Amino acid sequence: MENLIGRGTWLDKLASEIIERERSLGRSTHLVRVESGLGASGIPHVGSLGDALRGYGAKLALEDQGVKSELIAFTDDMDGLRKVPAGLGRELEKYIAMPVSAIPDPYGCHPSYGGHMGSLLRDALDKVGAEYRFESGAEAYRRNALGAQAEKILSASDRIGQTIRELTGQEKYEDSLPYFAICANCGRMYTTRAIGWDPKSSSVHYRCEGTELREKKIDGCGHEGDARLSKGEGKLSWKVEFAARWAALDIRFEAYGKDISDSVKVNDWVAENVLSFHPPFHVQYEMFLDRSGRKISKSAGNVFTPQMWFRYGSTRSLVLLMYKRIAGTRNLSVADIPKYMDELDYMEDVYFGKSKVDPPEKLARLRGLYEYTNFLRPPKAPSIHIPYRLLAEIAFSAPSEDVTGYSVRRLQAYKMVTEATPELLQRIQMARSWSTEIMGEPPKVDLGEAERKAVADLIASLEGQKEPERVQFEIFEVAKRNGIPPGDFFRLLYEILLGSEKGPRLGPYIVDTGVKRTSSALTRAIKQN
Repeated sequence: MENLIGRGTWLDKLASEIIERERSLGRSTHLVRVESGLGASGIPHVGSLGDALRGYGAKLALEDQGVKSELIAFTDDMDGLRKVPAGLGRELEKYIAMPVSAIPDPYGCHPSYGGHMGSLLRDALDKVGAEYRFESGAEAYRRNALGAQAEKILSASDRIGQTIRELTGQEKYEDSLPYFAICANCGRMYTTRAIGWDPKSSSVHYRCEGTELREKKIDGCGHEGDARLSKGEGKLSWKVEFAARWAALDIRFEAYGKDISDSVKVNDWVAENVLSFHPPFHVQYEMFLDRSGRKISKSAGNVFTPQMWFRYGSTRSLVLLMYKRIAGTRNLSVADIPKYMDELDYMEDVYFGKSKVDPPEKLARLRGLYEYTNFLRPPKAPSIHIPYRLLAEIAFSAPSEDVTGYSVRRLQAYKMVTEATPELLQRIQMARSWSTEIMGEPPKVDLGEAERKAVADLIASLEGQKEPERVQFEIFEVAKRNGIPPGDFFRLLYEILLGSEKGPRLGPYIVDTGVKRTSSALTRAIKQN
């Protein structure tokens, strides 16, 4: 335990490295700011939230080590619309290449398209209870908050263009400035090419020449004009904007996705060599993939939103997903929610000493992860823990007019609960939604030859059974006939039926659920092996 940093998690190690670096650079650690960019060009998914939550985790860990910190949530609502995301109306096509903050909200409830999309991510952050300072990119440009940095960048555009080519192979910025002016005639920004910089008037000269976005040609209107920095009439390109934000806001840490590593590399150089600002400490993370292995993306239409998660799972279970680790890709779908709900229950049992864990280092890490998942404000007592799939099965069979009452009575009959707490009732409703809208097969359970034979034996023994005690007796008898310790056989059945190592007394549960339904699940498990 001597080498344990903080609470033993990767967040503690990260905070320690950030603090050590800041001190080695001779910078004050009175306030260490963390930044996360919030996308506003499409419906935000769980990966979008992950960026902000990891930043918030770094803030918590810094403060846990005695350093005041603040998370800046910077929404990129000055970006242009490159493609209409799947599921949105084609009428948005006419706004391609325009700033999302200048596009009407297709849902009609916010001042702009960008305002609507950004609000969804902030709503998710608010629901999980994260604390942050919100910054709108469009507002930042309108009040010229990045003006001093933009002037230095545009004055050094020749050096920057050459460096971008050397670092990434992209030649675009050798004959144009890293700035997108908003055309005063057609309102588009990606169709303009910045061709001159006038430091006296602090303006960029541009021509609206057209461009290609997502392999589609977008015509320019031919207008030529000047965009003033002080009026927010354009924005810096991503290749340099991060650096401007870091220097303007004094950002000391920002994680980033693998897909923008080239942009981060260039921005680090710009921060150091043009703005004389040490770039923030970085951690690179991989992307979330869907079950088919495709990147979860706004434009691809396979979006899995935080709001969708909250329909079926708790806010803490989503935080756990983000805080378990930062490295490596993960395949994710709504079908995985029971796993994270049950894992969070297990960690709570460990935290309150109801489940034993060795060695001490592992125990410390699990306790620390649980504390961070609760934003360092863990509950004073554990909640009621029911395997999620069991709740889903019970809620699925409940009459629609009495879902919670029926489910609670079933759980009381199984002697798993004595009272209906508000949290339990909420879980029942989430499990009901998941069971009726999502529920698939429980995870595959590997069976040895003896186990396959025992499960097949039980299927035959269950036929025609209607009495809970007789079913319970048959499970014991089948285990003994096949030389399997009864405890091991019961655990196997729980894993097959509920995806858990434990559950209610199986005899009553199988009768309540239905012998045919149980036999079908057992037969499926055999066929999977």
